[in-house]
Amino acid sequence: MTTSSRPVPSPDDLTAFGAGHLPGLIGIRFTHAERGLLRSELTVRPELLAPNGFLHAASVVALADTTCGYGTRILLPEGAQSFTTIELKSNHLGTARDGTVTCEARNVHAGRTTQVWDAEVRAPDGKLMALFRCTQAVLYPR
Repeated sequence: MTTSSRPVPSPDDLTAFGAGHLPGLIGIRFTHAERGLLRSELTVRPELLAPNGFLHAASVVALADTTCGYGTRILLPEGAQSFTTIELKSNHLGTARDGTVTCEARNVHAGRTTQVWDAEVRAPDGKLMALFRCTQAVLYPR
C-alpha cells in the first residue's frame, strides 16, 4: 500500500481542524502527531459528565474515535478521498470526575480499503480508563 506523501499536520493544526465541529465543541486537543501514532487530551468539565457525575462514556468514545479518525486521515492512500467508521468497540475500565484524560491511538492496519486503529484512554492519574478499536473504510471518488 502506498500512503499519501502529504505532510503530517502539527498537533495545533489537528486541534484547529476540529473547531466548529464535535471535537472542538467538547474540547479535544492534540499533543502529538506522526504517521500511525497520535496523542490527544480532553479536560473533564460538567457538560461532559453523565447525570451520575462521572465522565460520560460518549465523551470517552468521542475522544478515542476522533484521535483514531484524524490518524486515518494522515494515512489515507494516494487517490483516497475520505473515510468513514464502519465499526467501533470500547471497553470502559474506569472513569473520571475531573482533570484531563489522555488518549493514545496507534495504527494496526493501513490497507487500501480499510484501516484498523487501537486507542487507550487514560484517567488523570494515568490509570487505563478505556480500550478502543475502530475499523475505517477508505473512500475513493466515484
